Amino acid sequence: MVDVGYCMTVPLSYYITLSAVVFVTGLVGVLIRRNIIIILLSVELMLNATNINFVAFSQHFQNVAGQVFVFFTLTVAAAEVAVGLAIIIALYRSKSSINVDEFRLLKW
Repeated sequence: MVDVGYCMTVPLSYYITLSAVVFVTGLVGVLIRRNIIIILLSVELMLNATNINFVAFSQHFQNVAGQVFVFFTLTVAAAEVAVGLAIIIALYRSKSSINVDEFRLLKW
């Protein structure tokens, strides 16, 4: 029989480090990549990094407000994906490419 009288918790700094790594990975993806779908996925990575922080601090401070923010962030992320994919499809139909360098529609 296993004694479960103690509880090991993961320190808050581990969650912050994980979140920072995920956020920087998404930021590098946005800044370096030229494929618009990869850029959209990188933005999603950055949103998920903030969600990790919200949940970690919510657990640390024993407050559910961070988890409520995660719910709203996921809702906004779902709407962003729907609108982003619709824009990508429209741009692909007009230009037959998803390379960001070929789109000059929004530049001055």
